[in-house]
Amino acid sequence: MKRLLLVFNPRSSHFWQVERDILTKVRELRGWMVGKYEISDTDVDDNARKLSKIVMDGDVVVAAGGDGTANIAVNGILLSGATGVKFGVMGYGNFNDMARMFGDFSLEEILEKSGKEVWPLECRINGKHWRYAMCYFTVGMFAEACAVFDKPEVRKKLQKKHRRKSLIGSIWSLSMWWFREHKREFLPDFSVKNSSDEMIHCDNCSDYMAINSPSVARIMKGGDYYRGENYFLSNIGCMTKFFKLISMMMRSMFKKVPGIESDYDCLILEKASKIMLQAEGEYKMIDDVKTIEIEKTVTPMMVVMK
Repeated sequence: MKRLLLVFNPRSSHFWQVERDILTKVRELRGWMVGKYEISDTDVDDNARKLSKIVMDGDVVVAAGGDGTANIAVNGILLSGATGVKFGVMGYGNFNDMARMFGDFSLEEILEKSGKEVWPLECRINGKHWRYAMCYFTVGMFAEACAVFDKPEVRKKLQKKHRRKSLIGSIWSLSMWWFREHKREFLPDFSVKNSSDEMIHCDNCSDYMAINSPSVARIMKGGDYYRGENYFLSNIGCMTKFFKLISMMMRSMFKKVPGIESDYDCLILEKASKIMLQAEGEYKMIDDVKTIEIEKTVTPMMVVMK
């Protein structure tokens, strides 16, 4: 019998919609063995490890939730090593970068459609695997800014039906945070080595981004790099300077995030440091970071997409 594994967060603000649209209807499925993974209140890595232990060859894994839920599913599938797994996303979050990237499908459509190959990104810290990301990684100030969205008053704004108002409100909250924090050092001086061993020295830079998706946090434009097995968009910036920040954001929102195409980046920090990293909106502070490597996964995933 075919297996369907649903991944969802029962504590999310949009869980009532997941329950209404999916969990109440999944009982009507015929010919499917249905399993459910409820995300626990720990962290991405713990949930991904737990999920990886129950994913089996040939499963259909459907993430119903925001980008955090979808990212746990991606990591769980890749960590499992299972073959022939088909992945589908149903967006019930605030940004839904992954769901918008692949397309809006019903559960029935995900079950019926065949998957297409996509290549997520992998991040290694100090030479050891840290996490996979389908859409993007950020390091530095942008990663730390994600904590703003966890504030209750900001989450309420994001949950409003009027997306334009919620977007303006969240941008305002980020702006206030930037004016308070921008004078801090977010990253020590570092160098970026590419696959040709060329080195780019970065002094007084606050941010690094690796982008694999058409959008970042709903407002910044990237590209369809997830469709290919080699390249992603690499960006280095000094976002603590007001005019540089405004220039970068305007270009990112109306044209594309500035940067270069890369197939491998290795950030080499001049001193081991405590660094904030973010993948798909989920952030983590990590101690004693010396190197951060970004490249595509060797093995693609099968995803239901446009």
